[in-house]
Amino acid sequence: MITIRTARTGDEAALAEIDRRTWTSAMSPAPPPPPGTPFFDGDTRPEDVLVAEQDGVVTGYVRLAEGFAIPAHRHVRVIGGLAVDPRRQRLGIARRLVDAAVAEARERGARKLTLRVLGHNTGARRVYERCGFVVEGVLRGEFRIDDTDVDDVLMARSLA
Repeated sequence: MITIRTARTGDEAALAEIDRRTWTSAMSPAPPPPPGTPFFDGDTRPEDVLVAEQDGVVTGYVRLAEGFAIPAHRHVRVIGGLAVDPRRQRLGIARRLVDAAVAEARERGARKLTLRVLGHNTGARRVYERCGFVVEGVLRGEFRIDDTDVDDVLMARSLA
């Protein structure tokens, strides 16, 4: 059985390991985090991360962020990360996490949820589309990854 819950500080090692296992240049334009990098820091707090558990094992997470820290942007939340352990992919965990992030963003008073995804990450884009996200913009060739220009796709879902 898969359950979704708020992260706890004790989840840190499992979440860092999921990051390590899932990082590829297809998923992120940033370099992989160096070994020993803490998952929780000043920008990522346990209360802003929802984790999926299957049979008591942390199998994935979604991170919610504030976006721009100005009053005019207070109604928007951002999905700042989504990852599922490769050994547990294709079980509907990512979709459950995104649906939980939508519900949590609503609970926090958001009227819009946004995210950015690399253009060639078709698997993630399909998950987001199935969860009601639409493309709002494309920054063509925004990143140069593995000697290839890669688009940055901006997606959003209205929560109103």
